[in-house]
Amino acid sequence: MKPLVWITRQLPEESISPLREIAEVKMWSSADQPMPAEELKQAAGEADAMWVMISDQITREVIEVAPKLKIIANLAVGYNNIDIKAAKEKGVIVTNTPDVLTGTTADLAFALMLATARRIPEAEREVRNGKWTGWSVNQLTGMDIHGATLGVVGMGRIGEAVARRGMGFDMRILYHNRTRKPEAEEKYGFEYAELDTLLKESDFVVLLTPLTPETKGLIGKSEIALMKNSAILINVARGGVVDEQALYEALLNKEIWAAGLDVFETEPVPTDHPLLTLPNVVVLPHIGSASIRTRNNMMAKNTESIAACLQGKEIKNPVK
Repeated sequence: MKPLVWITRQLPEESISPLREIAEVKMWSSADQPMPAEELKQAAGEADAMWVMISDQITREVIEVAPKLKIIANLAVGYNNIDIKAAKEKGVIVTNTPDVLTGTTADLAFALMLATARRIPEAEREVRNGKWTGWSVNQLTGMDIHGATLGVVGMGRIGEAVARRGMGFDMRILYHNRTRKPEAEEKYGFEYAELDTLLKESDFVVLLTPLTPETKGLIGKSEIALMKNSAILINVARGGVVDEQALYEALLNKEIWAAGLDVFETEPVPTDHPLLTLPNVVVLPHIGSASIRTRNNMMAKNTESIAACLQGKEIKNPVK
């Protein structure tokens, strides 16, 4: 019998067809809605390989009911949705999709900076709603990006890509990371800073750190209080990195100028979330890697990893 691959969303046939040659493939019926928890456990219980999305919670409970499971391929760079410790204990390989989404996510982060700083969504709504009645000196004035100070928290591949884009806008680049990047400092002139210093001096703070026990709630009330009243916070990392209640209160009280958010602690974000009531918040539905080319490349990496595992070949993208 062929091994069984379970895919937790409907994906394009061209991305799946290489797997059909070596395995039986089952797919969840929806392209937009995640598998309910019980169905996810049932799928894991019979699968040799699981191809999962960032919205799928692959807990210890799921892994422990999967006696045949060899690999979990995650359609994302981050993998905080998977219990990595439980997977290792069971000898299950976990893979992700590094490298291919770096530029796309950096583009989105910069687009969110521009949209938030120049109040683009707010201005667009004003035109569509017939509220544009004429020109005035203070009409929808925003913040300049060129010549400003950009602080990047989490200087991995995407962080460096965002910082390089900032150079094109003549920005001063500060960064904070677990380890310093001397080559990037020398090549591009990036400046390492402790987190408190970065928050105090930056006009734009862009969060790109992974969500770990150490980074959960990294930006809370005391950290936001260090930021300039004119500063803008951009989060394209994970929602749990920011204390959302503290951010809401700071924005409401104009302690910082604005925020741009592609991620939330609970996703999809509830429509009654307090942050959605504020005009100085630009929100997106977690679309950091959502370009056609990048998503196709991500799926190709997952397909390659699953096929390699099932055929006993070297796997290129294991999570260590």
